[in-house]
Amino acid sequence: MSTTTTAAAAPRARAAAYTRTFLDRHSSMMPTFAALIIFVALLIGAEVHFGNFLTPLNMSALLLNYAYLLILAVGMTFVIVTGGIDLSVGSVMAFTGISCAKLLGEGYSAAVVIPVILLGGAAIGLLIGVLVQYFDVQPFIASLAGLFLARGLAFVVSLSSIRVENESVLWLQTTRWRLGDWYITPTGILALSVAAIGAFVMQYTRFGRTVYAVGGNEQSARLMGLNVARTKVLVYVISGVCGGLAGLVLTAYSGAGYPRNGIGTELDVIAAVVIGGTLLTGGTGYVLGSVIGVLVFGTINTIIAYQGAEQSWTRIIIGLMLLMFIVVQRVIVVRSERRR
Repeated sequence: MSTTTTAAAAPRARAAAYTRTFLDRHSSMMPTFAALIIFVALLIGAEVHFGNFLTPLNMSALLLNYAYLLILAVGMTFVIVTGGIDLSVGSVMAFTGISCAKLLGEGYSAAVVIPVILLGGAAIGLLIGVLVQYFDVQPFIASLAGLFLARGLAFVVSLSSIRVENESVLWLQTTRWRLGDWYITPTGILALSVAAIGAFVMQYTRFGRTVYAVGGNEQSARLMGLNVARTKVLVYVISGVCGGLAGLVLTAYSGAGYPRNGIGTELDVIAAVVIGGTLLTGGTGYVLGSVIGVLVFGTINTIIAYQGAEQSWTRIIIGLMLLMFIVVQRVIVVRSERRR
C-alpha cells in the first residue's frame, strides 16, 4: 500500500518541483502573465454580459482610440526600467500637439513640422535627463519641472484650441485599411511600430541590456564599464520623443491641438506600464507587457462606456488594479532578495 502511495505521489512531487522552478526562473514575468489573464478575462466577461463586445469594430477601435497612450507607454517603460519616472509626458504631448497645429496653420508643411515637434519633445526629455544625471535631481522633481515647463509652453503657443486642416496629418487618422470587418489606421500602425522597435531595442541590443543593468544595480553597472550617464539621459530623451509622437497622433485623432490636452495622462501611462509588469523599483519590465497594460486600460474604459456608468469608475478600477499589481511586485522583489 505504501509503495503504491509513494508511486502515485512521485508525479505530483515532480510537477510541484517543476512549477516552483518555472516560477523562480520566470518570476519577473508573472505580473505580465497576470495582466494578460486579466485582459482575456475582461474580454470574455464583457462578451458574456453585453453579447456583442468582441466584434472586429470594437477591437479595431481599441487600437485607434489608445494609439497615443501606447506610444507614451513605450517611452515610459524605458524610464521606469532604469528606476526613474517621467511625469512630463502628458504636458509634452499637449505642447507638441498645439505646436503642430499652430505651425501647420501658419503654412508650414508636415515634412517640416513633424521633425520640429519631435525635436521639441526630445529637448524637454534631454533637460530632464541632464537634471537627473548631472545635477542629481530626483526624477520625480526633475520630471515635475518638465511637466510645468511643457504645459507653460503649450499655453504660450495658444490659449485656445487650433483646428488642423492639413491633409497629410489628418490622413493619419482618417485612412482605414480594411481586412473584412477589421481595420487599422496609420496611427495604429505607427503605435505598433514604436512598440515593436522598443521591444527589440530592450531585448536584443546593448543599449537595452544596459537599461536593465542600470535599473537592477546602478553601481554594479558602472563597475562593469557600462555608460550609465548616457543611458540615463537617453531614456528620458526617448520618452520625450515618444511624447512628441503622441502629440502628433492625438492631434490627428482629434483634428485639433489644445493646450489642456493630456492633463492626468502621465498617471494613466504609469498605471498601464505597471499593470503590464514593469517594476517601479527598476530592473524589470517589458515593452510588450506595457502594450498589454494599455489594452487592459482601454478595455476597462470601453466596458465602462458600454455600461453607461460614470468614467470615475475607470479611475477606481485602475487604482485597485494598480494597488494589486504593486503588492504582487513587492512579493516578487522579496522572493528575489531571499534567493540571493
